[in-house]
Amino acid sequence: MKTIIAYIGDLVEQVPCISQFEINSAVDKLFNENTRIQGIVVVNNEAPVSLISRTHFYQKLGTQYGYHLYMGRSIELLVNSDSLIVDYFQSITEVSKLAMEREEKNRYDYVIVTKENKYIGVVSIQRLLMKFVEVQVEFASFLNPLTRLPGNHTIEEKLREIIQQEKFSILYFDLDHFKAYNDTYGFKKGDNLLQSTAELLKREFTNKGSFLGHIGGDDFIAVVDHHDIRSICESLIHDFDQMINDFYTSNHLSQQYVIAENRQGVIEKISLVSLSLATVTNQDQAFESVEELVEYAAIVKRKCKGVSGSCYLINS
Repeated sequence: MKTIIAYIGDLVEQVPCISQFEINSAVDKLFNENTRIQGIVVVNNEAPVSLISRTHFYQKLGTQYGYHLYMGRSIELLVNSDSLIVDYFQSITEVSKLAMEREEKNRYDYVIVTKENKYIGVVSIQRLLMKFVEVQVEFASFLNPLTRLPGNHTIEEKLREIIQQEKFSILYFDLDHFKAYNDTYGFKKGDNLLQSTAELLKREFTNKGSFLGHIGGDDFIAVVDHHDIRSICESLIHDFDQMINDFYTSNHLSQQYVIAENRQGVIEKISLVSLSLATVTNQDQAFESVEELVEYAAIVKRKCKGVSGSCYLINS
């Protein structure tokens, strides 16, 4: 599956660093020579210890007697003891969360970045948040806008990943007679039905080892890393048939059909929406490629849709 999360190390920029044994006059000199930086990193044998922020440093020196009290003394008196130090390979999303959880007085200090425990640079909060927004926008582009579930690009990569595993099951969900529902109740109600179906599936496929995607329209797909799916299928069929009752008028529920145009343009009685669940596992059958898996799933799906009402079919 495509990894959208970027590393914090990709954003590092250089600011001066200084030994933890220096005195504050050396810090003052570095700030005067580098007027655009907002902090200096304190290191011990290449490992970062803390940060001295420009704001905090000159606030201390600006107090009464501050200059004479601190200037000739160790920098340890003015370092930020709560500096955020992260590893190069931590995600931008994770670091953004850690940065915003800091105390308000430290929230906009540089984030110090290490690689193999050695200082390599800092990331400003401005740059971090700008990249975070970019990552979120990129991530959103892979989601179905209606259900906020991963779309076809991510689904395809997930299938290529799962087919290499020892155990997997693929579950295809299709809403039968959805077009007739849309024609009868309107697109808004149709969208509500799709969203409710997505929420029903999310409740089942949120645990570790599960993946849920929205192929498009009224088609969904789930991937799990095991073969114990019969009880899942039965539970989902039961819950869907309970849920769908809320989307029809009492008249349609009592007669169990709507009058609508079929796909050939003929007006007829069309059954209420039901759920077809076609499942393919590698329990008794190996698949060499995603293409072979998808073709086989299409056969199982056609057989499943040939059954009246909500049903599931497992290839094994």
